[in-house]
Amino acid sequence: MTDPLLVDVHVHVMPTADDPIRDGYEIWEYGAKDGVVFCDDRGTLDDVLAAMDAAGFARVVAANMFAADVVREEPIAAEAAGLEGGSLPDRLRDFNRWICDVAREHPSITPFVAADPHVLGGEAGAAHLREMAEDHGARGIKIHPIVQRFFPDDPRMAAIFGVCEELGLTVLSHSGLARGPEQWAEPNAFGPLLQAFPRLTLLMAHLGGGSWTQTRAFAEAFPMATFDLCEIIEWTGAPNAPTDDDLGTLIADIGPERVTMGSDYPWYDLAHTVERVMSVPGLSEEQREGILGANAARLLDLPTGA
Repeated sequence: MTDPLLVDVHVHVMPTADDPIRDGYEIWEYGAKDGVVFCDDRGTLDDVLAAMDAAGFARVVAANMFAADVVREEPIAAEAAGLEGGSLPDRLRDFNRWICDVAREHPSITPFVAADPHVLGGEAGAAHLREMAEDHGARGIKIHPIVQRFFPDDPRMAAIFGVCEELGLTVLSHSGLARGPEQWAEPNAFGPLLQAFPRLTLLMAHLGGGSWTQTRAFAEAFPMATFDLCEIIEWTGAPNAPTDDDLGTLIADIGPERVTMGSDYPWYDLAHTVERVMSVPGLSEEQREGILGANAARLLDLPTGA
């Protein structure tokens, strides 16, 4: 039997080894659990390529996350007041060009560029995305509504999602619980988005995360939605996470053909995530192989060769 195709749809490539996102991202929503296997890599390009080679991955999707929240308030306030300053739009553009340049030199990496309605929304954001897709090879966008503090149906994202729908670009979004009353990224928050953009390819990360109990009904209501299982698969058995059996049942109910493998590297390890997929109860060998790579290649129209 040949080895299955391995595709990771959720990898972060860090520009530098000391990128603050690497160590500043707190994982709290599942509750406490002993024995979670974290990755020690820093997530640089060299780290990613080495991890892919060691684990036998044919392709990864680089999810470019622009977490501007820590530096956002003063530049945004200055721009809103008509003052000079605020270089965040240029920084977002440069960050996206960088990951596309990386992917051009390393064809086993597929670039998903960052989008942020606070920084570059509306028609300007849509024009930038069109350029990234048509001229630089971007195949999707990555958003994190909790970190970026916007609801998926934010009007400033409408033109951007319109370009995604028009060009067949995937929207990879974080999903899960937020601290406080505003639940930016629970599965139910994506309903208005998919009602407005029914042809949009939404790849919901973490199977709903800490709000995973909404995912089954959401998947039934929106059969075009797809999912990755990164992070949540490492936290099974935690107080606010599914058990292994729960996870297997959830995947079966959603439809294993709609679920893809993601690791959320460099927080979690590629090879260990494969082991976890192989241990999920109730899946056939064919279904596991689909999750490990074939589903991603089909759903996201990804090339599978280097």
